[in-house]
Amino acid sequence: MSTAILEVRELVKQYPATTAVAGVSFSVPPGVCFGMLGPNGAGKTTTIEIMEGILPPTAGEVHYRGEPLGNRFREEAGILFQKSALQDFLTVRQSIALFRGLYTTGLDVDEVIRLCALEKLAGRDARKLSGGQQQRLLLAIALVNDPTLLFLDEPTTGLDPQARRNFWELMQSIKAQRKTIILTTHYMEEAELLCDEIVIMDRGRIIAQGPPRRLLHEHFAEVLLELPRQEFPPAARQLPLNIIDASDRVEISTHDLEATLRTLLEAKVPLTNLRIRPANLEDLFLELTGTELRP
Repeated sequence: MSTAILEVRELVKQYPATTAVAGVSFSVPPGVCFGMLGPNGAGKTTTIEIMEGILPPTAGEVHYRGEPLGNRFREEAGILFQKSALQDFLTVRQSIALFRGLYTTGLDVDEVIRLCALEKLAGRDARKLSGGQQQRLLLAIALVNDPTLLFLDEPTTGLDPQARRNFWELMQSIKAQRKTIILTTHYMEEAELLCDEIVIMDRGRIIAQGPPRRLLHEHFAEVLLELPRQEFPPAARQLPLNIIDASDRVEISTHDLEATLRTLLEAKVPLTNLRIRPANLEDLFLELTGTELRP
């Protein structure tokens, strides 16, 4: 018997002009934050909308606790959509109470307000909230039924850095309650901070899956050296180094930092603007999906 809380089996979604999802399979264990990453058009939003029960698949299945999506899933899942419209002329508290009334069981309205740090905004017209405040309200609405499984579809897109970090703190507090979270995001820092496991999709298929640290270890050496492209002499490209070209810089991946630095110094490569850092998810994402602009 499977221990996964959610299973996706050979999922396919076809439209007349394209195949958006082309045979995707994975399972999500309970109590983790599971990230879905991919460039525009990769198929991740279509996949998550099928997982949420919004879109029907062309083929394949989604199972929740070993069963097809049904009433139990609808009672135990919460969703924060990419875009949501709320009823006009309601306060924050009234908006939460409206959605709480749709469920037979769940959290008390005051508890949800406290959980999402909305106490000072409870009496404010929901139309007069900032972007970050509105996302906290939408998260509160997604939590009213005390969900076991929570979908967060690009929850911090368009937020300023401070609001984004405040939202991350809220998500970490929700993670601490051992809820299962499925997160889609374009922010690699967000995924690296929050996700226990990720899948990277491209052109309707999964091209990588696993814990972020393990994937980074599989694809990169211990550290990356970055140098401005204009300061890297053409002759140095013949050096026995793992050189990666980026748009405005040259990156060198290495397991032996001291030996690499000696090689660069002996080749008279200027190191004034050298930057040394560990590889991150953005490096992995670009290596796997490329740097071309997607429509």
